[in-house]
Amino acid sequence: MAHLHDLTIKKFHEGLLKKDFSALEITQATYDWIEKRDSEIGAYLSLNKDFAIKQAEAADIKIAKNEKVTKLTGIPIALKDNILVEGLPATAGSKILKDYTASYDSTVSKRLKDAGAVILGKTNLDEFAMGSSGENSGFKITKNPKDLERVPGGSSSGSTAAVADHMAVAALGSDTGGSIRQPAAFCGVVGLKPTYGSVSRHGLIALASSLDQIGPLTKTVEDAAILFNEIRGKDDLDATSADVDYSLEDLLNPKLENIKKLKIGIPEEYFIEGLDKGVSAEVERVINDIKSLGLEIKKIRLPHTKYALSCYYIIMPAEASSNLERFDGIRYGTRHKAGSLLDLYRKNREAGFGAEPKRRILLGNFVLSSGYYDAYYSKAQKVRQLIKRDFDEAFKEVDVIATPVTPTRAFKIGEKSADPLEMYLSDIFTIPVNLAGLPALSIPVKKRTGLPVGFQLIGRRFREADILGIGQFYEKLYN
Repeated sequence: MAHLHDLTIKKFHEGLLKKDFSALEITQATYDWIEKRDSEIGAYLSLNKDFAIKQAEAADIKIAKNEKVTKLTGIPIALKDNILVEGLPATAGSKILKDYTASYDSTVSKRLKDAGAVILGKTNLDEFAMGSSGENSGFKITKNPKDLERVPGGSSSGSTAAVADHMAVAALGSDTGGSIRQPAAFCGVVGLKPTYGSVSRHGLIALASSLDQIGPLTKTVEDAAILFNEIRGKDDLDATSADVDYSLEDLLNPKLENIKKLKIGIPEEYFIEGLDKGVSAEVERVINDIKSLGLEIKKIRLPHTKYALSCYYIIMPAEASSNLERFDGIRYGTRHKAGSLLDLYRKNREAGFGAEPKRRILLGNFVLSSGYYDAYYSKAQKVRQLIKRDFDEAFKEVDVIATPVTPTRAFKIGEKSADPLEMYLSDIFTIPVNLAGLPALSIPVKKRTGLPVGFQLIGRRFREADILGIGQFYEKLYN
């Protein structure tokens, strides 16, 4: 039977069809590995073992009958615990939802089930997806499988660590300002933040509705393309989802002659003071590798990038304060005893929310308050349009933009937790993409020295095929 460390979605699918192993065998082996490793890593908040075994058995029956078999049939997948799966806990990493069980499926979990995937369980995250390190969960800290003294990144810390340590073949996370790509870079896996609207957000516990996007975390770029293809598409339950006619040939079977026609832009604003010299050197080497594929490289400008962090930390808390208003302990989650309604709200929220949600709720309410809305929130939205316009102008000259994902490699647990502003800087290279609603892909640098480093490919809206195609041919240079 194949070793878990060798399994990708593609290899699993091929092995399943060849009868090299069964979905049940791999699922049981994955749970055995989780039992051995997760007490040390802390990737999962809850497991779905009984139902997952039934899903695996059903997948094996489909294989035997050659009946409605997809590339995800039998694949063991983990889901971030802010994505609803009917009958499973959905805590969003917060104590205020520790007793909540989802009453319906998110659109992405329903599509995974329809494709025959095996849902292993729900993974840890920074509370309500607020964080860049995996240290802000209301339940436990997730550790980086590459170095247990370091953070895995956040907020999709558990999903990323599960894939990096082979406790899942693939996983889903959510990305509001870099929460898929940043942990992918820290843990050495692939993370795709799709175009805003390409994947339904129905059943995702919202942080900031105009920024959130569900996406895949995988071991290879090819796997990211396969998983993205299964979860993408218009959804009547999400008014922001888009009906886009993707070319499956471009998405799943890219041709090098087409990839060579793409022009790559390198923005000088991303290679700035504060970028670790080792990270910069690794990304420069990747740019040379991409150039060796025959693609043209051109320097570009994204002049309003320097305002992205400030803009984001006005818009995101504003939307978060509105979205988290519903969590009062009455309709969802844990309720504390109280003598009055106001006292009930105070006790539920004081005990239920951690420090980071409280910080962002307060900030969000402040920037939306009378007298400050025009001074902060309204101006931030105008700056957001300038950032988006920068990308629009850049894409008149180039097809894809290449940048670092993070300014440093994974830092040690506790190193930045006392300074929120320093922690926020971890997302400085990923945030502009969410503000503009673009697709972006984090890919591990091959043949690196030391801890993992990721590089980022940013594409035009709904042109995931471009960044996934370049990524696949980059990986082939080292296969």
